[in-house]
Amino acid sequence: MRNRPIPGSSGLIRAMSLFGDPVLHSPCEDVTDFGPALAQLVEDMFATMYAAQGVGLAANQIGVPLKVFVYDCPDDDDLRHLGHVVNPKLIEVDGITVRGPEGCLSLPGLEAGTERFDHAVVDGVDVEGEPVRITGTGWFARCLQHECDHLAGTVYTDRLTGLRRARALRAVRRAPWGPTG
Repeated sequence: MRNRPIPGSSGLIRAMSLFGDPVLHSPCEDVTDFGPALAQLVEDMFATMYAAQGVGLAANQIGVPLKVFVYDCPDDDDLRHLGHVVNPKLIEVDGITVRGPEGCLSLPGLEAGTERFDHAVVDGVDVEGEPVRITGTGWFARCLQHECDHLAGTVYTDRLTGLRRARALRAVRRAPWGPTG
């Protein structure tokens, strides 16, 4: 996919990095410049996430190795959570561990049962550098953990073991976008 503008938005739809791209498997760098370029990056990330029909997107998924993610994700009570976090730190995960279906915009069309905690807290800042704390439960907690993993260079398939991992990696190889697809 080439970068293209989204109608009615100041955001640009960016090309998605796919599984196997080294940018997805390397830790991202802290954001130090809180100027207009960061605000535009966040706009582009929202445009790209919406175009791909996702609920979260990390900057490295569009080839930018910076610690930023956006989200528009419901929790298990169908309460919508919308926002972004710059330089996020996953400071708390607890509650019960739930194995649920998890997908990723960088592995289009695939999902696997992945264990995540049902409560997560993320601290960070917004595009102006103001502190934010995001607390999530259920599906939204899964989203927060998933996006923080991306920024650490981890893809959800890295959390799978045994047969689940083997099946997921086989599906990647067979996918039309995969290494042999």
